[in-house]
Amino acid sequence: MLIESFKIGNVNFKNRVFVASGTFGYGNDVNSLVDVNKLGAIFTKSLSLKPRDGNPSPRIVETSSGMLNSIGLANIGVQKFINEKIPLLKNLNVNIIANIAASSLKEYCLVVEKLNPFETVKGFEINISCPNVKDGGLLFGTDIKLVEKLTMKLRSLTKKPLIIKLTPNVTFISEYARAAENSGADAVSVINTLVGMAINYKTRKPKISTITGGLSGPAIKPIALAKVYETAKAVKIPVIGIGGIMNWIDAIEFFIAGASAIQVGTANYINPSTGVGIADGIVKYCNQLKLKNINQLVGSLEVGKSSSVIDSWL
Repeated sequence: MLIESFKIGNVNFKNRVFVASGTFGYGNDVNSLVDVNKLGAIFTKSLSLKPRDGNPSPRIVETSSGMLNSIGLANIGVQKFINEKIPLLKNLNVNIIANIAASSLKEYCLVVEKLNPFETVKGFEINISCPNVKDGGLLFGTDIKLVEKLTMKLRSLTKKPLIIKLTPNVTFISEYARAAENSGADAVSVINTLVGMAINYKTRKPKISTITGGLSGPAIKPIALAKVYETAKAVKIPVIGIGGIMNWIDAIEFFIAGASAIQVGTANYINPSTGVGIADGIVKYCNQLKLKNINQLVGSLEVGKSSSVIDSWL
């Protein structure tokens, strides 16, 4: 029988398929469309200390094999989340990981402190890598010293899993992953969106109000795989792979590259049950290969060999 479960920090996850922050609401938004209890975890829409309106429209545009967004971390704020969302989320049989966004060290700490007492929130994903906001945003994610300082401070505030979400918009993402690991992080999420832009050739204007935004979807998958591979070789903590995962084959590739779990993001806009389908596909694939644990796949890339049992099965 396949063993799917694993741990991040002190929390068990029933499987390794999560849904990415910003693509699944706050966790209770799609109950009528998909059985969320079949997922390993829901990573909430980013939460800040106070409500945010986000960036002005237009702020989403479809691109070749992807999507460009500049939402600007619009959210209801942590207090409204506590008052209105947590009572609903406690009825779900799935781990809820709160994604936290902020523009200062103090704000990150205040949000974590407010959420930490609630049993429904099983852990925190710290967004230090959003390219779509003026205050904060990439500042934390592209400064190793800030990554260390922030991680150490948040580690002192909670015993729950602490996951640092890293930006690909750096030269060597592994350096930032090591900084997070050495400062107390339980895992890293790799990768957040890439900086991109889209232009209307008729008007000669940008297609989104902030000119540039975050590129996601299948277009970034090769980059995400490379960043996961680089990161997994550099750290011992779990790497959560993100970037263009549309089906179970994509997920398997991320495991082979070194991811211990994956997040489904942009695909949720096409079909919110994508994650559940991927979870089922992973089980069927592993059973076909008679694998007893997904760990047998994690980091199993055969460098320099032209074929493998995996290739032959496909």
